[in-house]
Amino acid sequence: MRHGTALAPFAAVKAFEAAARHKSFKHAAEELCLSPSAVSHQIRALEEYLDTALFERSGNRMDLTLTGRAYAGKLTGLLDLLDDSTRSVRDAGERNLRVLCTPGFAARWLVPRRHWLDFGDRTRLRVSTGAPDIDSSSNDSDVVIQWRDTHHPGVHTEPLMTSSRYPVSHPDLMDREDIRSPRDLLRKRLMYDDTDDSWQEWFAAAGLGAPDLPPGPTFPNCELATTAAEQGHGVAMAFDAMVHGTLASGRLVRLFDTDTIPGAIYSVACAKAHADDPRPPPRPCPPRNSVGAPRSRHIGNNPRAAPKGGSQGRPPPICVHA
Repeated sequence: MRHGTALAPFAAVKAFEAAARHKSFKHAAEELCLSPSAVSHQIRALEEYLDTALFERSGNRMDLTLTGRAYAGKLTGLLDLLDDSTRSVRDAGERNLRVLCTPGFAARWLVPRRHWLDFGDRTRLRVSTGAPDIDSSSNDSDVVIQWRDTHHPGVHTEPLMTSSRYPVSHPDLMDREDIRSPRDLLRKRLMYDDTDDSWQEWFAAAGLGAPDLPPGPTFPNCELATTAAEQGHGVAMAFDAMVHGTLASGRLVRLFDTDTIPGAIYSVACAKAHADDPRPPPRPCPPRNSVGAPRSRHIGNNPRAAPKGGSQGRPPPICVHA
């Protein structure tokens, strides 16, 4: 829209469009719940605004002028488009938002935060057993929470969260195994994951270079490794953004203050044709202290930690708090 341009009075535009479409002031008045005289006054006001006649008046007969006919032809389409756009926004507030994600994301992040989402009560949640299907024509979803921020043809992708990683374990394990320093972990049972294991990166950040890692079970993804640690089976590398609630509840403890460099871990994906859907994706920004701060249990000086603010080539954290 050209800023500063005064628009024609909308009530008068609607009255003229209805009268031109029905070719009758009476029928236009019935549609608009007005009197015929009110419709007539609205149309005269519009003609004065446009400084041109839209109807030719001859006794009781009213015919469109050439200008009026051309103007009416454009208005009907514009008003239909306005009505459709308004209905889509209004109806969006009533439709479910179908979210497809992994079980780990649903359990540790989305479900505990549904009360912060404006549309939380209208979320229809589906979980996938593996990587979620991105194809909107077959996945029965409006948005997909996918791992990392991989781009696909025909798919609109927005980063959802970034996170660093650090070791976690069951509270009893740290006391039972006498874990006092990062080096002590090299003689413990570590949990590994196939998707994106970060143990070497973390040990390097802790000042231990690239040590030989002890044997331990390997899981398909970090969520299963974290769950095994939660059950007391060993030590796992957890994503900070995903375990704040678990740490606050005491089911897991963070072992040291050293972090890996933060990186993108989840993004929101939807078909580009649906990118303008007025329903928002799940991107709440609740207060940081709403789930409790993670507690670190370590002895001695803080090991050399990775930078907290990201690094060159990695996206900075966006407005998503764990």
